[in-house]
Amino acid sequence: MSTAALNFSVCRQYTEASSVQIRSRFRPNSVVNSKLPCNSRLFSQSGTLCIQLSAKGRSRRPSTRSSIQMTLVDESLGRRDAILTPSEILAYDLVQGPLVRWSYIADRSVPCPPTAVLLHGILGSRKNWGTFARRLAKEFPNWQFLLVDLRCHGDSASIKKRGPHTVASAALDVLKLLGHLRVIPRVIIGHSFGGKVALSMVDQAAKPLARPVRVWVLDATPGKVRAGRDGDDHPAELISFLNAFPNEVVSKREVVNALVREGFSNDVAQWVVTNLRQTNRSNSSSGFSWIFNLDGIAEMYQSYEDTNLWGVVEDVPRGVHVNFLKAERSLHRWALGDLQRIHAAEEQASQEAGGVEMHVLEDAGHWVHADNPDGLFKILSFSFEGV
Repeated sequence: MSTAALNFSVCRQYTEASSVQIRSRFRPNSVVNSKLPCNSRLFSQSGTLCIQLSAKGRSRRPSTRSSIQMTLVDESLGRRDAILTPSEILAYDLVQGPLVRWSYIADRSVPCPPTAVLLHGILGSRKNWGTFARRLAKEFPNWQFLLVDLRCHGDSASIKKRGPHTVASAALDVLKLLGHLRVIPRVIIGHSFGGKVALSMVDQAAKPLARPVRVWVLDATPGKVRAGRDGDDHPAELISFLNAFPNEVVSKREVVNALVREGFSNDVAQWVVTNLRQTNRSNSSSGFSWIFNLDGIAEMYQSYEDTNLWGVVEDVPRGVHVNFLKAERSLHRWALGDLQRIHAAEEQASQEAGGVEMHVLEDAGHWVHADNPDGLFKILSFSFEGV
């Protein structure tokens, strides 16, 4: 397996400073203004949206919600058709706490703040983590949170990637993005498929690591995937069913109804249609098209089932602490043998510099950040305290 060399010890920025200005290509000095009803600050990092929560809103009129001005700057470096484009590696958002004053394209003297990476599951997107990340940023104001769309998902689906589309290649994409941003994460959180991506990142990163990292694998095991019992939603079957849909559909309701008729839960159906985007946003009657690459996702899910990363857990690299979180109601995903191996790894790691821990999230099924966000927040919080 190739090694992703993270040969940097400090965070540095290497392109022009850009605050929240994005100049229109049609009028060189014009700006697009928008007001956002939240305590936040937006700026662009190489064409990718960054969100910074503000400690206090500033407004000239009384209001319970502050507003800001957002301006857009063309950072496409000569690509004349693009005004705001995501990174050429992966699409991402950077949610920053109100005390963070850092941008990789701004002042190089500003040290990189503590950073956490949040990874979604199969058929998901970075938006799955948006609300949770903003809550973390508000509670831990000196942290920033990097949310990515993995290859073939969300806005990253439009970024051409060479195959094979696997857990390992998805992990390497994230490592390359971190290198591009000059960020060394202190925490990596991955849900389901994203959990295996997080473990693969540890497996591929250059050793020794530049600094200790805490990895969270949410409701996923390092090895065999047990997708569901009878009556449960099976991702492979879901992907196959979605492949039968045309590229464009009339409405989201059409897709939800078809999925429910096929036996998938309404919750999963509603989650799937978050991957639909209106074809013509200027025309409210236009249809919707998928924003993911289903063929690539099918290959990624097969890799998820086939990939075995027990070696990372049972021989944890120095400076890495791996935390597994099992959803209380997600019984079918966890075999007794999995739990026994993790507990054995806990004992082994306690004698070395690494670490392994097992946690249980009560009152939650597989969709942990939706089923019990308060409980998940409480469990994860200690990773961000004291920094």
